[in-house]
Amino acid sequence: MKNYLLLLTLSCLLFGCNSKKENELEIIKDANPKVAQEATPEVFLTDVNHAKGFKVHTYKGYKKLVITNPWPGSDKEYNFALVKDASLIRNKEAFDGVIEVPLKSIVVTSTTHIPALELLGEANRLVGFPNLEYISSKETRKRIEDGAITELGKNESINTEVLIDLNPDAVITFAVDGDNKTVATIEKTGIPVLYNADWTETTPLGKAEWIKFFGALLGKEKTADSIFERIRIDYIAAKAIATTAKTKPTVLSGAMYKDVWHLPQGDSWAAQFINDANGNYLWKDSEGTGSLSLNVESVLEKGKSADFWISPGQFTSQQQMTEAHSVYSEFDAFINNNIYNFTTKKGATGGVIYYEEGPNRPDLVLKDMVKILHPELMPTHDLYFFSKIE
Repeated sequence: MKNYLLLLTLSCLLFGCNSKKENELEIIKDANPKVAQEATPEVFLTDVNHAKGFKVHTYKGYKKLVITNPWPGSDKEYNFALVKDASLIRNKEAFDGVIEVPLKSIVVTSTTHIPALELLGEANRLVGFPNLEYISSKETRKRIEDGAITELGKNESINTEVLIDLNPDAVITFAVDGDNKTVATIEKTGIPVLYNADWTETTPLGKAEWIKFFGALLGKEKTADSIFERIRIDYIAAKAIATTAKTKPTVLSGAMYKDVWHLPQGDSWAAQFINDANGNYLWKDSEGTGSLSLNVESVLEKGKSADFWISPGQFTSQQQMTEAHSVYSEFDAFINNNIYNFTTKKGATGGVIYYEEGPNRPDLVLKDMVKILHPELMPTHDLYFFSKIE
């Protein structure tokens, strides 16, 4: 008896005791004894190291997908059991959803989800999307033209009738808060809804690691791991090359909207790209992961002599900039023609390619940054997302 109590105590300390059995699936043993045996929990493994918004716990017979930060400031956590046969599970109420994997059909709601599906070789699983015109990918646009992907209306008010007719295995969405009536409506139909919070990540590699989220749902874990590892290695290599630069140019960013200048805060992922490219972002010491709102006088005072100006809002030419506000022409980066932006490279229907692919390919973004700030260090790299504003 003492040995049993000691073992129980150690188990609780190591793995946590939970009366709701949130880490356990109850299998209908008579249905398939082999499946029941394989579903016995083992020590879970977590292979997500940079992303903060989700985890994947591996057990014998199933996986648990945990979404820890579905929207900014959320204290809500979602737990989904990923299994091969949901009909054998009898304690489904212990989870927010029990999902059969790999998914055969899927609906996503952000263009940032498209590259992950394509990289995993599973773009053919996509059956519906809101605002199809926003998608830039040539591969996915071909499927749209062939009628393989259904228009679902607007993101904030998805056409639930059309969605129900599609009956996808899951809907992948995103949220700025927890008040989403459309999600509630979809969930009532029995279609699982999962929040992909890649956009809340504050580091470039954290955003890119969400490919493992899709890998777990599509049965492509090893492929996702391999793709992310390649991206991570290339990112680190580009960062190492940047450290060899003999100079550290100063960098200005952002532009005005209604006489207020918006630019990245010092802890944002945009600022990290500049820092990792060995650039001196002039607002690097500001705290926060969002954007700063400043008056034009303070920006001009601090940024007038900046060597480079990266990401000046939505402008695609210097003429557009001067037409919007004459003060732009007073900056040295403008005078010296050292302004770079990602807005000129668009898909066939006008979607900005950077918004779609950038979060998934931080290695290419960083290489662009190094090429811009230190062109001598990457002589063979052609700018992928960015181009000079003429």
